[in-house]
Amino acid sequence: MNDQIPICSAKGCRQDAVWALRWRNPKIHGSERVKTWLACDEHREQLTDFLTRRQFPCRVEPLDSIGLPDV
Repeated sequence: MNDQIPICSAKGCRQDAVWALRWRNPKIHGSERVKTWLACDEHREQLTDFLTRRQFPCRVEPLDSIGLPDV
């Protein structure tokens, strides 16, 4: 069982994450290489904007839908 609560990936944020931002950099990775950032409600839009301004494909999903592995 995973006792660690996922936290937001925004710099300095320690809030619980509730969103998964699934993205990739198509200039250096193929479609099979997808990275995941986590976001709280407050930073979801900010992190998504950061990625989309760079033209990185990005999907936003509820965190509980991606099935994080136990650590």
